Amino acid sequence: MKTRKLRNLTVSAIGYGCMGLSHGYGELPPEKESIRLIRRAYELGCTFFDTAEGYGMGHNESLVGEALESVRSHVVIATKLHIRSERGENLKRQVEERLDASLRRLRTDHVDLYYQHRVNQDIPVEEVAEVMGGLIKKGKILGWGQSQALPEEIRRANAVTPLTAVQSEYSMMERMFEKEVIPLCGELGIGFVPFSPLASGFLSGKYGKGSTYSGDDVRRVITRFSEENVAANQPLLDMLYAVGEKKGATPVQVSHGLKEKASVLRRSRVGRA
Repeated sequence: MKTRKLRNLTVSAIGYGCMGLSHGYGELPPEKESIRLIRRAYELGCTFFDTAEGYGMGHNESLVGEALESVRSHVVIATKLHIRSERGENLKRQVEERLDASLRRLRTDHVDLYYQHRVNQDIPVEEVAEVMGGLIKKGKILGWGQSQALPEEIRRANAVTPLTAVQSEYSMMERMFEKEVIPLCGELGIGFVPFSPLASGFLSGKYGKGSTYSGDDVRRVITRFSEENVAANQPLLDMLYAVGEKKGATPVQVSHGLKEKASVLRRSRVGRA
């Protein structure tokens, strides 16, 4: 497994996004199977595991904590929190209390990478950055990050406490961050961690016209999975299959190969989760 640098963290080039083991993509596997899958990913060379307090209301962090407890010193764990609209001391108290709850579920004394799970427009990013800097000084986190942040938000936050990573959606179907955010991360030495590199499974070619989604499946509200958009985007899947036939590759492999080439050309520090 190749590695990437997220500022001061070294991670496997491909990370394991654990969300689907607790919610978001249909029927859940049994807990024992989820733990086996996480451990198997580590055995295959993955050292970068991504979770969040909001995935299954803490359930996902508990799975990750149990699965990785015996190899904790050999892995990088990232988790996230949605920050409520509080300021000053209340903000500090809120973030630290919720981090402490995550640490208990993760069975560890620190989180390697702690993300703000989307930027709350009611709180200046500088205040969040200051709180995160305090947690770094305490040793409770090694670095921090933002999710889906815009260039100005990244610059302002990084000026207070340097960002370790920015995590945003990025795939062949979602490229809005190519023009400004990815080059900015390269300029500032910030890692860029794409989520949904397969466009929530769309680029796998497994989900098409007639597919249905229920319960808390996130694809119920992702517009690319609407009947009309599935039909409109079919030429993209046709292209992936056509290239794959020539190269002896699956649509997944083709989409990742093209995306990785784009990342290299932009000289950004990119990992995948």
